[in-house]
Amino acid sequence: MNVQVAINGYGVIGKRVADAVRAMPDMDLVGVADVATDWRVRTATERGIPVFAGTEPAGAAMVQAGMPVSGTLAELLAQVDVVVDTTPKNVAATNLEIYREAGVKAVFQGGESHATTGHSFVAQANYATALGRDTTRVVSCNTTSIVRVLGALQDADLLSRARGVLIRRATDPGESHQGGIMNTMVPEGSIPSHQGPDARTVLPELDVVTMAAKASHTQTHNHYWTLQLNRPASREEVLDALRAAPRIAFIRMADGLTALNTTVELMRDLGRPRGDMWEVGVWEDVLTVEGDEAYLTYQVYNEAIVVPETIDAIRALAGTVTDGATSINMTDEALGMRREFLPAPVWATTD
Repeated sequence: MNVQVAINGYGVIGKRVADAVRAMPDMDLVGVADVATDWRVRTATERGIPVFAGTEPAGAAMVQAGMPVSGTLAELLAQVDVVVDTTPKNVAATNLEIYREAGVKAVFQGGESHATTGHSFVAQANYATALGRDTTRVVSCNTTSIVRVLGALQDADLLSRARGVLIRRATDPGESHQGGIMNTMVPEGSIPSHQGPDARTVLPELDVVTMAAKASHTQTHNHYWTLQLNRPASREEVLDALRAAPRIAFIRMADGLTALNTTVELMRDLGRPRGDMWEVGVWEDVLTVEGDEAYLTYQVYNEAIVVPETIDAIRALAGTVTDGATSINMTDEALGMRREFLPAPVWATTD
């Protein structure tokens, strides 16, 4: 029997998770809950997704606005096995008791603290420890990328320690009219930034320090890493370690992918829904290895990268797929994820 899924919050992440659930052969999207009556939620009804009222006042407002309302959040929860909470930061934690009372397993997002669930999740790193739990938290977009990339090098027994600089987007593209910064860059006020400590909630032995700044753009994050390897290694060894891990795809300056916006445009040209990139986009031809040090840069599509992790978290909590690699493969195949976005150039295949 398919896992019955609800989504509470139909925003940037929620709508993407909704589409991903509908694409999975072993899941059914029962409905989404929200409190808004604007175009975002109306889009869900236009696409045939049942919409439930997240609160009683929201239900009254939806009815007054002429929206079809399928019921209350409590009525939605009564029909599902797992709820994915994608409500705004700090709102989700207040919903935890509601889910417990309903007897529903819950997946939270990285805006909430690790303490909310006592478990943080990245599929390739700790799928097994989430099996059968009542709750888990899919870590943030940047932390997900850190665990994927540094975890791959750790698994290959290459990584000693990692020091990273993160250039973050100012705000989501769909909200840039509401705020954000312009013509400047704003360093975070403390070192380490929160992403490094957050990554250790998934990989406790990871020696990582992050620094971050927010820049005046809205399309994706950019990471720069200096990696101390535990022995001298070749560039190909480092690349092989990244190739062996899921959800890392290579991009190349040689293909004209020389800036964040070019990769976003590539995703659109490849027909990706909403132009999404679920993979970490690592610049293959920028990666440099000198003895026991490696240097790399990659791109994080913050609106989409956690979507496949959320799908795997649903399966882990439900216990329907007990092997992490199997779940990852199921998710990646259904979404159409790639290891290479473009064929390797001729010079790369004839050396």
